Amino acid sequence: MTSPRYPGPTLINGESAARETGVAPATIRKWVQHGHLAAAGRSGRASLYRLEDVFAAERMARGRKAPTWRA
Repeated sequence: MTSPRYPGPTLINGESAARETGVAPATIRKWVQHGHLAAAGRSGRASLYRLEDVFAAERMARGRKAPTWRA
């Protein structure tokens, strides 16, 4: 059970992950095959991914570094 103050990570399916990153769903499956992205859960037969992991996999695939935030 998650706390109402901290609902936990946002989980999305592969199709939504593809839409968020502007790639084809097959690309998401390829990232999983290559070990760049791992499922964080399941809903029926569909794999669910943490949104932050999807963006990290995108950066890795495109050869970009994570953004640095300055306060």
